[in-house]
Amino acid sequence: MARKKFLRGDWRFYSKLGKGRKKKQRYRRATGRHSKIRKRRKGYPVLVSIGFKKIGKIKKLQKIKIISNIKELGSLKKNEKIILAHIGKKKKIELVKSAKESGIKILNFNAEKFLKKIEKEKKNKEEKGKKQIAGKTEENKNREKIKEEKK
Repeated sequence: MARKKFLRGDWRFYSKLGKGRKKKQRYRRATGRHSKIRKRRKGYPVLVSIGFKKIGKIKKLQKIKIISNIKELGSLKKNEKIILAHIGKKKKIELVKSAKESGIKILNFNAEKFLKKIEKEKKNKEEKGKKQIAGKTEENKNREKIKEEKK
């Protein structure tokens, strides 16, 4: 099926909208109050909508699978492409690591960037924990000193 040519509403009546000048023919959505194109009346030019997108040869050849758990990832082969969907943070980390090991590419986000961000978060969490422990020991020492002074 040939791709539809979408043209502006009244382009055929005005030179400035592309009558006789292909370069000037640009699509603009019909927004008029009584516009027949906007109302999608029969016999009028087509309004752009979902479903008219051209699917390239590349997308047809690629078999993309949507993965939502670890079991589904196990059945895939090397160099396949996947999309992660409806997964929490914990499971996403596991899936990304196993996909990286098996050579599977994830399309809907950058796996390396995600893993780096999580490692950074872990380090920050550990540092905060160490600081809190150190702070508590100092507080305990101060309390002991105060108790001894009171006696």
